[in-house]
Order: sequence, then structure tokens, then C-alpha cells
Amino acid sequence: FPKVAVWKTLTRITVRVVLKYRHCDGNLCIKVTDDVVCLLYRTDQAQDVKKIEKFHSQLMRLMVARESRSAAMETD
Repeated sequence: FPKVAVWKTLTRITVRVVLKYRHCDGNLCIKVTDDVVCLLYRTDQAQDVKKIEKFHSQLMRLMVARESRSAAMETD
């Protein structure tokens, strides 16, 4: 799985994450890009799939929390 130092190369605040899973061959691909740097990681190892799934769920939770804070600030 990519190291933290690699993730720091993403320079912008806006980052897109794409997660693709192919059940027929058990491959999982995660792509993270800020339109300048593109990181791509593919695996068919169950242990890596679980780590990526956990990372993706944590990322989604953080994004929802950020959106709810922004909405709360707009209503105040």
C-alpha cells in the first residue's frame, strides 16, 4: 500500500478517489488524483483489499463530517 510520503505529493485540496472492484477476477483498483498527480494501486490480495476498503470508508466518513460542518457554518 502506498506510503504516507507518496500521499503528501498531492498538492491540491480537491482530490478525487475512484474505487473499482472486479468480482470475476478479484481485482481491486484505487485511483487518487488532484489533476496534477495521479496515484494508482491495483491488487488481488485479500489483505490489501481489506486495507483499501477500510481506508475508503474512513475517507468517506471524513468527507461527510467536513460537509456537515460546512453546512452548519452556513446556517449560523
